Formats: sequence, structure tokens, C-alpha cells
Amino acid sequence: MKIKFCGASSGVTGSCHLLTTGNHKVLLDCGQFQGGKAQEALNFEPFPFEPSEIECVILSHAHIDHCGRLPLLVKRGFTGKIYCTDATGDLLDVMLKDSGFIHEKDAEWKSKRAARAGKPPVEPLYTYKDACEALKYVEPILYDQQIQINDDMKIVFNDAGHILGSAITELWVKEDDKESKIVFSGDLGMVNRPILRDPTIIKKADYVIMETTYGNRNHPQNATSIKQLLDIVLKTTRRGGTVVIPSFAVGRTQELIFEFNKFYEEHSDYKDELDKLMVYVDSPMATTATEVFRKNAQVFDEETRDYILRGDNPLDFKNLRFTRSTAESQALNFDKSPKIIISASGMCEAGRIRHHLKHNLWDARSSVIFVGYQAEGTLGKILVEGTKDVTLFGEEVHVNAEIYNLEGFSGHADQNGLFAWIAGFRQKPKQVFLVHGEEQSKIDFGKLIHDKLAYEPVVVLGNSEYELDMNTATILNKEQAEADAISDEEIHDVRSKISGIHNDIENILYNADLVMGRNISPEKLIRINNIVQELEKATINLGSTVTEEDRSSVQV
Repeated sequence: MKIKFCGASSGVTGSCHLLTTGNHKVLLDCGQFQGGKAQEALNFEPFPFEPSEIECVILSHAHIDHCGRLPLLVKRGFTGKIYCTDATGDLLDVMLKDSGFIHEKDAEWKSKRAARAGKPPVEPLYTYKDACEALKYVEPILYDQQIQINDDMKIVFNDAGHILGSAITELWVKEDDKESKIVFSGDLGMVNRPILRDPTIIKKADYVIMETTYGNRNHPQNATSIKQLLDIVLKTTRRGGTVVIPSFAVGRTQELIFEFNKFYEEHSDYKDELDKLMVYVDSPMATTATEVFRKNAQVFDEETRDYILRGDNPLDFKNLRFTRSTAESQALNFDKSPKIIISASGMCEAGRIRHHLKHNLWDARSSVIFVGYQAEGTLGKILVEGTKDVTLFGEEVHVNAEIYNLEGFSGHADQNGLFAWIAGFRQKPKQVFLVHGEEQSKIDFGKLIHDKLAYEPVVVLGNSEYELDMNTATILNKEQAEADAISDEEIHDVRSKISGIHNDIENILYNADLVMGRNISPEKLIRINNIVQELEKATINLGSTVTEEDRSSVQV
């Protein structure tokens, strides 16, 4: 068995890893390279494998640096399944279509410039139509379900706590009557963050492929960043300025909505000021992504689920407005009243955020707040580093606005979070591969786990291939495998989930009694009825499964 690192091996974008056995070729992620021109150019190079030979893709989550080349993979011959969580599947529909549209528009603009210079037109990396074609191959599954993807491999997705639907993948592989277990971290999130659950701690693995985005630094406490955010908002708007927040459409935007919701509910001391202050989410994709979040409340953490069960929507409040049309977006820059604008992209490389920066960077009353990772070569990184002059749409803009970088809002686990996750394995993996980080970040994290855990990690510093020694992998017979799968902890977890569902249903029934009257709208009644029908089917299937005789334990 071999693992070939084909992306996110020299930085934090383009996640793509090829697993090869004697009978199978499986891809872990197929992401787009993002950053400066040199990084973007990598997307147009041939894949270091034949796409038609790939049996399936196991996708960690829906951020473009992990999924953004899936339409290109299909365009070049891939016809297998794309396994992901159900929430990721919903987000892919948003992300890939938007990405295809952007590639088309970018190529259109470049082609006009090329025509004026007497050069041939520029072809897009892929189109909106290509994205729609790729979505046909998506195979969504739920967290914690074990799925057989071929005769020799099975997977389980665990919650990674990074964005909605993000997954840590457990992958069991058989080859020559030997079985080993590979764990792919995807991107890990921070613990104790709103909306999403904490990353799952995995107990055992033979091989671990692990991200190291923040492998050599820690974030400020989230509570500190939330306090700073409120302070910056009030200071900026009191002087008549606009707060511009470049934010990733999926993840950070929804967390910001959640926090602003709490601002407006809990800070009565500033009620008069906040009541006049509008929050605009100016990103069609972020708007649609927020609707996807609302659809997938089943994967929220307990705090957010409690909000919903009490009848509150944590992703909506009276001062929140979503803008979809270009005209609405443009109007924000002609409205001189103090306000908050949350807009994509988070690294300021494309989208409406660049227009808002053009109209606000020169204004000393305004502030720009960064709340996520800024890759090398991006406009966001340049602004965070303190540049005083930038060019936007061919116009030079002097930076007078205050620039802030609140890393406490990052969706990535910091060094402490990464270490806590890798230290959670109950027995030492045979090998750990460190990817998805800048070179120094990987090196420093590798040294940390070497010194504290006695690991000898492989710091992946470029596209490379490694042979995985099946002779040293865990070899389990049927009885051992079954015993490992039905530990007391697993049984307790399932019982707890059933009990939790019972309590949730009682709360829902109470709320249903309050709203199920003649004043309910026909549309809402239809939606409730459809969900009830699905719930009834799942309940009967659960009852049937619980009460059926366990044939595997019956002696014949």
C-alpha cells in the first residue's frame, strides 16, 4: 500500500492525497490551490495520476482548497463516487457551482484582455456546467455510519468541528489478508466554539495523515476576540465609520452571525447604539450557505441545539440583512450610515469584498477585521502585514482604515488543539504524516510531538510517495475486530444518543403544541409533515433493528 501526497504538501491549499493498493486507487480530497499567481497556476497542471483510474474520492469537507478541483477531476475522466457527509454534500452544491461561475467570469475577463493584445482566449479551469456534472457523483452519508466502499475498504466519518459537515475519516484497508487503519484528520476545528461540536478524538490508528495549519502558534482565547470585536465595532461606528469583515462564506460567517445575535440579545448597556446598527451579509454564497446551516441543525453542538429547541433561531436576528443582488451590494457603499458588512472572500482574493475594501480602506473612520487564516500572497495577508498602498480594480488605494486580525475566530485548531488531538490516540500510530501547513509550521509541530510523545513523524515537504508497511500494521481476526467495535464506550455512546433523541422529541412536541394551530402557514405545515414522515420511517426501522434476534450470537 502506498500514499502519494499530491497537494497541501508545500502549503495549506490544494489538499489531495492518493492511496494505492494492489486492487484500488482512492483519493483523499481534491482541492484547489489558492494564493498568489504561482499557486493558482498549479491548478492547470495535469494531475499526478490518471483520473479515470481513481475508484472514489473521500472528501473531508466543502472548503474549496479541499474540494475545488472535483469538477476538473470529472472533466478529465473520473466517474467514481465522491463520499462525504450529508451536510458537506449540501454545501458542495453551493461551493462548486459558485466556483465554476467564478472561473467562467475570470476567464471571460482575461479573454477580453488577451483579445486586445492579439492573444488567444483563455479557457476556464472548469465551468458552472462542469460543477453540476461533478455533483452527480456525490454520495452523502451520515457521521458515525460505517460504509463499505469496496471489497477491501470501509470508512467512518467523525465530526472534525472545523465547518459544517467537516470530517475526520477512519479508513480500514485490507491487503493480502492483512488489515490496517488510516486516519485522515482533514481540517480540525477549535474546541468550545459556537454552533459546531468539538473535534472527535480517535482512539487507534496505524497511520495518521494530519493537518498542521497552526502547528507552531496558538490563538488568543475566543472570549478575548469576541470582546475585541464588540470594542472595535463600537469604536468604529461611534466615529461614523463602517466595519468591513472579510469572511469565509462557510463557517466564519455563520459564527459571526451567531456572535452578533448574542451581542444584540445580551448587551443591554449598548441597546440604543446596537438597535440602530445594521449587520449586512453581502455574499450570495454566504447567504445560501447560512440556509444550508439551518437545514443541518442535527450536527450542531448542544448550546445551539438548545437555542433551536427553545424556539430561537441562532442564525437570525432583527438587525441582520442578507444582500443577494449586485444593486443591493453597491448601495451599501453609497450608504454613509455606520454599519457592519460581512463579505466574502475571506482572503480578499475575489468577490464583493474587494469592492468594499476599495470604498473603505482609504477612510480613517473605518475598520477592517480579519477573522480567518490568510495564506501567503493573498491581499488579506498583505493587509494584515501592514501594507499602506494596494491596487484594487486598477486604482491605487492608500490604507487609512484600522486593520485588525482576530485569530481567536479561526476555524482551525491551534497548536494546543492539534497536540491534544494527536495525543488522544491510546496507542502510538506506526507513522504520522504532517501535511497542510507552511514548512516551518510542519517542522515545529513535528518537533513538538517528537519531544513530548516520542513520535517520529514524517514532515511532508513536497509532492512525494511513501510505502506503508502492511507487515507492521494491526492484524485483527474476526473476533478481535468485533470486540473492538463493541466496547463499553461504544455501547454507552449509542444509548446516550437514543436517550438524547428522546429528550429532544419531547421538547419539539411541546413547541409543536404551541404553534400547530389554524394560523400555521400551508408551506410550514407541509415541511413539518414531510419531516414527520421521514421520522416515522426511521423510528420503525430503529425499533425493528433493536428487537430483531442477533443471529451472529446464536449457536447453530
